[in-house]
Amino acid sequence: MPGRRKFLQTSLFGGIAVLLRKNISPLTEVEQPFTKGNPIVISTWNTGLEANKAAWKILVANGRALDAVEEGVKVTETSLNCCVGLGANPDRDGFVTLDASIMDESFNCGSVAFLERIMHPISVARRVMEKTPHVMLVGSGAQQFAIAEGFPIEEQKLSPDAHKNYEQWLKTSEYKPVINIENLQKTHGPSTPTGQSGEFNHDTIGMLAMDANGNLSGSCTTSGMGFKMRGRVGDSPIIGAGLFVDNSVGACVATGQGEDIIRISGSHTVVELMRHGLSPQEACKKAIERIVKIKKAKAKEIQVAFIALNNKGQVGAFAIHKEFDYAVHTNTEEKLIKSPSWF
Repeated sequence: MPGRRKFLQTSLFGGIAVLLRKNISPLTEVEQPFTKGNPIVISTWNTGLEANKAAWKILVANGRALDAVEEGVKVTETSLNCCVGLGANPDRDGFVTLDASIMDESFNCGSVAFLERIMHPISVARRVMEKTPHVMLVGSGAQQFAIAEGFPIEEQKLSPDAHKNYEQWLKTSEYKPVINIENLQKTHGPSTPTGQSGEFNHDTIGMLAMDANGNLSGSCTTSGMGFKMRGRVGDSPIIGAGLFVDNSVGACVATGQGEDIIRISGSHTVVELMRHGLSPQEACKKAIERIVKIKKAKAKEIQVAFIALNNKGQVGAFAIHKEFDYAVHTNTEEKLIKSPSWF
């Protein structure tokens, strides 16, 4: 009977594993088995709630995921805030520079970096994808291309909070990212409990969508870290770091300290982990584990988070520190979800 005993043991352990897997995090992981006409959009942070509404209008009208992720993040680019767009925290020289990337279901992708005085870098990134033989344009070249494509040059005008943050920062000129400063601001206002000024010092709006036809696309746009060195570029405009889409597997977008996301080609890593059978949440967790292992004790000083969507319509996220949240919009729900975290 050894064979029968082994079979029963395997079945028992397998059943326990399934139960544990199903209970991995019912409040932090969304499972929506894909059926035709059942789109979904997810995005980073609470700003994603409004961004998702704009994306959803396109998805519910049977539009492309690509159009949805562009229009969705444009909402955040237009809003006067400290994290994304022309009103955001400037670099240490007082200039706002913008980065963005976009990718569709066919591996077409485009990005811009170190772009100044253009309202919608995400739309410029899409034009790079569709109208040039290149993937990335930067600096004055990106601006010249944007102007040639009809994008107007805008006046640089910091939001009131960003102006206040910059004036405060100039007193010490000390650069030190604050973990989850986005959520600290909800309770403490523009000046954080640590005295570090600068709402949304490292925030990004990243968005992933699956349309009614089952096609995936993603977008990512940011002003980068507040008070950064002139010329600094993070992960957001780098395909495979801040954003990656493989229609046969899934998509991922990142937020947080870009240098450490770049070190592991973060979004591409998450997609590859999903390719090997991990759920979106498990894949995000594994990528975070790699960063924590690299940073060692310094991992406690930074925040990185990933959100992912696979081609089955399953969603997941994971962060180094708690208090990261992401927004989800489907046919049946519209909500903000707290991500699980390493610490």
